[in-house]
Amino acid sequence: MYNFLPFAYFQDKIVPFQEATISIATHALHYGTLAFGGMRGIPDPQDPTQVLLFRLDRHCQRLSQSGKFIHYDISAEKIKTAIIEFVKKNQPTTSFYIRPFVFTSDLGIAPRLHNIDKSFAIYGLELGDYLSPEGVSCRISSWCRQEDISFPLRGKISAAYITSSLAKTEAVESGFDEAILMNSQGKVSEASGMNIFIVRNGKIITPGFEQDILEGITRDSVIKIAQDFGIPVVERPVDKSELLIADEVFLCGTAAKVVPVNRIENYYLPEHRPIAEKLREKLTAITENRDPDYRDWVYPISI
Repeated sequence: MYNFLPFAYFQDKIVPFQEATISIATHALHYGTLAFGGMRGIPDPQDPTQVLLFRLDRHCQRLSQSGKFIHYDISAEKIKTAIIEFVKKNQPTTSFYIRPFVFTSDLGIAPRLHNIDKSFAIYGLELGDYLSPEGVSCRISSWCRQEDISFPLRGKISAAYITSSLAKTEAVESGFDEAILMNSQGKVSEASGMNIFIVRNGKIITPGFEQDILEGITRDSVIKIAQDFGIPVVERPVDKSELLIADEVFLCGTAAKVVPVNRIENYYLPEHRPIAEKLREKLTAITENRDPDYRDWVYPISI
């Protein structure tokens, strides 16, 4: 059961969460014509009068770009202004997650993006650990990640998540925590809602954008942090067999943060995972605004 924040942003104003409702005939509900974002926020550990949002500008930019795929022109600045207003009104006191989204809000049955109303909304919920920080087990999904040739994978589009949902449920119902999806070429793509990294011989390796992955913001953060540590990062295709012999495997995403993988199928990975731990500790320090070198990634909001 989720604890939703008491207020939502809906129809260009702040309203009680329970009042932010749509019709069952809403176009986006039937055709997946919705683009969304997701970002983390926490009360500032050093200052109880403010909360901290992680990479707010980058998240707003990505949602603005994703909106273009459903033919909705919304500026990153408008999204940012609304999120700040939303956070100030809710005054969250614990770790939380924000879900801003744009969608086709007309009522009707014709699948289209032209001559149709669009809307922008935000809601949020309290959220601790999405996955266990001690590590997860993964199975290789029987479902394949979509291809960019038939789906706009550079956007965070809701329709894509039917594959993620199928893969996640398949994994959990067969005794695993998470799924790893391959792409149509048989290479590693991503997890159900996270990007994936492996470590081999002191190098971090991760599938590149050409492997039909989402352009993850936490992924981008992890790569930058690793490079600042002097850890080599290589973006290239990853084979299934590499997962099984890697020194470390870890997942990352806004909700999951950095989570190590303990087991893939019936292959157990090393318990010692110094690089994943180092990156997770650094990312935690950054999100808590304890690292002056990354202050521009943290946006404080007075409440």
